[in-house]
Amino acid sequence: MMKKLLVICGPTATGKTGLALELARKFDGEVLSADSRQVYKGMDIGTGKDLGEIEKSGIKVWGVDLVFPSEKFSVAQYLEVGERVVEEILDRKRLPIVVGGTGLYIKGLIDGISTTQILPNFDLRLRLNKLSASDLLAELSRVDSEKVEAMNGSDRKNPRRIIRAIEIARSKNQGLGIQNESKYDVLWVGLKIEKEKLKKRISDRVKERLNDGFGDEINELLKNGVGWDDQAMQALGYRQWRDYLEGRISRNEAVSEWIRQEQKYAKRQMTWFGAEKRISWFDVSEKEWREKVEAVVQKWYKSSRSLNGKED
Repeated sequence: MMKKLLVICGPTATGKTGLALELARKFDGEVLSADSRQVYKGMDIGTGKDLGEIEKSGIKVWGVDLVFPSEKFSVAQYLEVGERVVEEILDRKRLPIVVGGTGLYIKGLIDGISTTQILPNFDLRLRLNKLSASDLLAELSRVDSEKVEAMNGSDRKNPRRIIRAIEIARSKNQGLGIQNESKYDVLWVGLKIEKEKLKKRISDRVKERLNDGFGDEINELLKNGVGWDDQAMQALGYRQWRDYLEGRISRNEAVSEWIRQEQKYAKRQMTWFGAEKRISWFDVSEKEWREKVEAVVQKWYKSSRSLNGKED
């Protein structure tokens, strides 16, 4: 019998963490964050870790504060941590609840992602770095023409993305990177809200983070040796604040751009999750939406005699 795993996903600012903590209390669960921005230590306010809410809940939350902001972090690293955490939660006869908006992290945990196992080929990269974007596209077309057709306009002009696509295609052609089948009984719960309401929520949340001391958080990071070129500092909010601190834009412009980019990110998240047919969606603006989610989870939770090896 497959072990149960609950996923709570959707765009930013829809209340995923609060719901996850509530369900963890009711269904004897532990939470695993699936947020690519919350893996960095010391980046609490700008990434919305909800530390106060987590501490108050008393629920154990895994997957945050994994590395320092000066360190690089990949999907493969997340999966190594996440898969271990899920298995440890299951061993404790508890329910793993994966919550977040980074779709690639979630899909990797559930289905496996073949490309994360493909390591960089530095000799190949050294050769390809000498080519123009058009020449790189020609090389990619030779090894994976379908990938070229699927790439959008910006990716076609991005040498780094094209080189990685070539690297992956060549490895696949050599038989590497076989995708795994899911080994869990997964319930996908998606939270959504009407577009204009979501934009308002995002705007309010950015302003709340500013009031909570986002500027001080950045100053502390820089003081402790984190650089603007570090991977972590490319996160939304942080990179807009760099332009402000270096005098390229005003503070109001930085805030407006941060809000705009967060709203664009939410749209991309909905596009990504919208293609996942296994998700049961709930509109968080509707009355009693939490009760509806809980009813669905309860039915799934009780759908077999044994939950993660524990008798009902």
